Amino acid sequence: MPSSGGACAWATSWSCASEQVSGPGRLVLVGTPIGNLGDLSPRAVEALAAADVLCCEDTRHTRKLLGHAGLHPARIVSLHDHNEAARAGQVLRWLDEGLTVALVSDAGMPAVADPGERVVSAAAAAGHRVEVVPGPSAVVAALVVSGLPTGRFVFEGFLPRKGSDRAGRLAAVADERRTVVLFEAPHRLAATMADLAAACGRLRAAAVVREVTKVHEEVWRGSLGAAAERAATVEPRGEHVIVVAGAPAVQPASDAEIVEALAGAVAAGASRRDAVAEVADALGVGRRRVYQLALG
Repeated sequence: MPSSGGACAWATSWSCASEQVSGPGRLVLVGTPIGNLGDLSPRAVEALAAADVLCCEDTRHTRKLLGHAGLHPARIVSLHDHNEAARAGQVLRWLDEGLTVALVSDAGMPAVADPGERVVSAAAAAGHRVEVVPGPSAVVAALVVSGLPTGRFVFEGFLPRKGSDRAGRLAAVADERRTVVLFEAPHRLAATMADLAAACGRLRAAAVVREVTKVHEEVWRGSLGAAAERAATVEPRGEHVIVVAGAPAVQPASDAEIVEALAGAVAAGASRRDAVAEVADALGVGRRRVYQLALG
């Protein structure tokens, strides 16, 4: 067991590193509504009003939000997927000058399936102060309304479009014991629901949340098989969040199942030694147990 002195030393060094900020500049991540403008918090309005520079995905979209809040920032610039790497350097220069830079995405929390991760990493690495004003999250909103377990979950974002990357992610979702939350665009929903049903099994429980917090918000609950059939027949509209129940616990193989598998392997021409290895790997049980049953 490590000594308490070592723990205190670690805590002290962490505290010192956390407090070593470079100048008075601040980067403030501001959560914005994911559909309902009424979800913009008073603290978010204050943070946006106090910013010297406002970085956003789409200036036109954000100006509408600012107009709703009665705000007119002096400097508003774009920061999106295509220019974030280049824009990060400019943000650092603003922070070096002591400016307060606010960062928003089109909806929800920046840096979560939205631009911002690179800028935050760069600002933190440079020793600048990074703050957050929490706000609405489509991930959490869909999770809590799904009716599925919320104690442990994993966010997968958008699945890869095709190929081995998509197949690998689908396999990972199928084996995941925690509740899984995914995003999907309407024109790809039918294909994704069909793929999820094939990978996880048609009976796996799921929820499909559409247009969360908006006028046409809809929550559908059922099995993946039924969700796939529905997506194929009902034209999907709006952004969707898919919530999939975790994989059920795998029950250990019984002696009878092992003996049956051994008999099948031997009947197929395998030696007893090969049959033991094959069955142990296939059923995920120890070779000693399989061998003892083979002897019996």
